[in-house]
Amino acid sequence: MTFSLSRVALATAAAALITLTACGGGDNEATPETTTPTATASASVSGSPSASASPSESVSPSAEASPTVSVTPSDDLSAIEVSEGDVPEITVPAPWAISETTTEVLTPGTSEQTLTDTSTVTINYLGVNGRTGEVFDGSYEGGQPAVFPLDQVIPGFQKGLSGQQVGSRVLIGMPAEDGYPDGTGDGRIEPGDSLLFVVDIISANFEEATGEEVPPVEGLPTVTMADDGPSIQIPAGVAAPTELQAQPLIKGTGAAVTAESTIQVRYRSWVYDGGELLEDAWRPQAGQLSQLIQGWQQGLVGQTAGSRVLLVVPPALAFPDGRPEATPALEAGQTLVYVIDLLDVQNPPAS
Repeated sequence: MTFSLSRVALATAAAALITLTACGGGDNEATPETTTPTATASASVSGSPSASASPSESVSPSAEASPTVSVTPSDDLSAIEVSEGDVPEITVPAPWAISETTTEVLTPGTSEQTLTDTSTVTINYLGVNGRTGEVFDGSYEGGQPAVFPLDQVIPGFQKGLSGQQVGSRVLIGMPAEDGYPDGTGDGRIEPGDSLLFVVDIISANFEEATGEEVPPVEGLPTVTMADDGPSIQIPAGVAAPTELQAQPLIKGTGAAVTAESTIQVRYRSWVYDGGELLEDAWRPQAGQLSQLIQGWQQGLVGQTAGSRVLLVVPPALAFPDGRPEATPALEAGQTLVYVIDLLDVQNPPAS
C-alpha cells in the first residue's frame, strides 16, 4: 500500500486518494514522507524490513536456502539476551537459528490497542543476523521511527507483531522462510539465515473510531452509523452555519493532530443544503494535513487519533467557487458536512 493522500478535491467514489484541494491551490500531489518496504529482497534492507514476496504469495525457501554454517535450529528464544535502555542490544550465541517465527514480550504495553495483520505501525527496531550475531538494520540511531503496513513486509514481521499491544517491546526470531530465504544480495543476509528483531511498538492506526462517545450538539446535523458507514440528517429549518463547526462524536485516545501532522482517515461528505452525498471515501487513506482544505486544517488540529469528527465547513474554507467539473457537480457558495474517522496521526519528531 502506498501512502498518498493528495490534496483533497471532489472525487468520485472510485477515487483512490483523498483530494481535498484547497481553494486557489494547485493540483500537485502531496505524498507523506513515510518509511515503506521495498518490493524485493535484493534491495537494501536499510529503512524497513523489505518484502521478499507479495503478502498474498506463498513464501518458501529456495533450494539453496541452507545456512552456510551448520546449526541445529532452536525451538525458542531462551538463548538470546536483550539489554535494557532506550537503544537495545541483542546478544546471540552465533551461529544461531530458529525453527519457526517466535515472539517474546520483553516489556508489555499498557494500551488496549493491539495490532492486526493489516495494521499500519510506527516502530523502532533493531535487526541482527542469527548466523553472524551482527546488526544488519535498525531505526534507533537515525532518530526517525519506521512507518509501514504489516501486510507489506516480510512474513516474520507480520507474524511476530500481529496481536501485540501498542507500547510493547518485543523480541522476534524468524527462520529464513519468514525473512529473506534467498538472502539480500549485499552479503548481510545469506540464504538460510535466521533473523532476530527487537521492536518498540510506538503506535498503530485504529481500524475504526474508538473511544468515548460525545453527546451530539443541538442544531448540527445528526449522524447515524451503519455497517457500511455514516449517513446524516440535516436539521429542519436550521440555516447553514456561517462559521466552521468541529464537533467530536467519539473522542479517541491517540496522538493529537498538529498543523504538521500526517493523518490517516476515512470520510464522507455531503452538501448542507439538501443533504446530497458528495464524496464517499469511507476507506483508509493518508496524507499531510497542510495540503488539505482550510476547513480540515482548522477543524482537525487538536483532535486525537481514534476520534470520529463532524465538520460543518462554510464555503470560504472549502470551495467558494464550487467545483462544476466534479461528479456530482458542486455549486458555488455551498456549505459542506464531513464525517471523519481519524485512524492515525503521525507527527514529526520534536527538534
